[in-house]
Amino acid sequence: MSYNTLSEIQSDLGKGALTLPELVQAYLGRINEEQSLNAFLEVYEDEAMERAQEIQSKMEQGTAGRLAGLVLGIKDNICFKGHKVSAASHILEGFESLFSSTVVDRLLAEDVVIIGRLNCDEFAMGSANENSFYGPVLNPKDRTKVPGGSSGGSAAAVAAGMCHAALGSDTGGSIRQPASFTGIVGYKPTYGTVSRHGLIAYASSFDQIGPMTKSVEDASLLLDIMAGPDEYDSTASQEREKSYEVRPAEKAEKKKIGYIAECIESEGLDPEVRQRMIDEIEWLRSEGHTVEEVHFPYLGYMVPTYYILTTAEASSNLARYDGVHFGYRSETAEGLEPTYKQSRTEGFGEEVKRRIMLGTFVLSSGYYDAYYGKAQKVRRLIQEKTSELLSAYDFLLSPTTPHSAFELGKKYDDPTVMYLEDIFTVQSNLAGNPAISLPLGETNAGLPFGIQYMGKRKGDVELLQFSADVMNKRR
Repeated sequence: MSYNTLSEIQSDLGKGALTLPELVQAYLGRINEEQSLNAFLEVYEDEAMERAQEIQSKMEQGTAGRLAGLVLGIKDNICFKGHKVSAASHILEGFESLFSSTVVDRLLAEDVVIIGRLNCDEFAMGSANENSFYGPVLNPKDRTKVPGGSSGGSAAAVAAGMCHAALGSDTGGSIRQPASFTGIVGYKPTYGTVSRHGLIAYASSFDQIGPMTKSVEDASLLLDIMAGPDEYDSTASQEREKSYEVRPAEKAEKKKIGYIAECIESEGLDPEVRQRMIDEIEWLRSEGHTVEEVHFPYLGYMVPTYYILTTAEASSNLARYDGVHFGYRSETAEGLEPTYKQSRTEGFGEEVKRRIMLGTFVLSSGYYDAYYGKAQKVRRLIQEKTSELLSAYDFLLSPTTPHSAFELGKKYDDPTVMYLEDIFTVQSNLAGNPAISLPLGETNAGLPFGIQYMGKRKGDVELLQFSADVMNKRR
């Protein structure tokens, strides 16, 4: 039982070809078959079946919401009242959320079925989903490879057919990179489009919740329901489009697209990915679009800037996990200071501790101006250059990732080598622009990889419409 769009599911449900409880049962069976992927940390089996029965009744009465029939998995850093949430960390093991995130409330109101919570890199810090306290997630396309991170569980679950769609969070590429590695659609909205209330924070000025789906249509529908002002999040935009939902148009508009030369010419870009990108550029031109080379001189500065700023914010955000207020507390600690030290030492993983230390360093007296202050200035330059390019072009084009999925358990002598996995994706987070990863093709080894389009700030509808048109034309 395989569906690419919710509309296909709703059509079969409407015709009586299947019932929602049957559909949920099929996904539960698939989850059981694919346990070795380690995508789900918890499956809400009984609850999902009960909710499916309720929504089935509403559908029969004609009162069901827009998401009736959609079975969703949520990343384990998105709060769901009365359910555990841990950000895949030992320090929050066993913690139960006291409230639901805004996105969860809005999706439930439209009759989504949430089937479980999904594995991820601890506190969303990673590009391989190997930093989870609960073990790595495997790539369903090749179990010797990583699914990408930090939303690797979400990507693997959708790609393996364990749920129809999933929510991820994207701080520097954590939706788009795993989407590329698993051959699905991953969308990072304009910063502020979707409320962050109830998202366990990594870096507050970067984080955005977004959909991971098999189609652009479903991604736009989920965004349409999640987006909008929120009294609980002051960074949420007070404006929203009338609708974010799109459909492929019979006659697509011709667009002006700039491809970033520094990305295509990068030494680290896999030759197969480069050739497929060149082929795609030629195909876009054959479709009547204007595609021109543009230059972005700050490519080499983006990853260092991103990691200085995000680790600084993380060191502040993660200070609340102190072993006193909630979450894990060391059993051997005696006294206040040892409780702080031992609880955090035992509760956080190596990568999280590394980033907290780096963030604390760049914020410390004597280094603040040299690192954090300077990085903020570079971020502004990146934002201005991105806006300048997008004033002349509708979209910017680049590979999503430098290569397809890499080997599970690959060790680096220098941990910062892994940070370069974000080289093409961090620009949209630094600038706050929307970006999407669309499946582009597969390598000779059969591993998928994606193409990334970035749009203007608050240009989500235009980006999604163009993406839907491109995907429709390619079929």
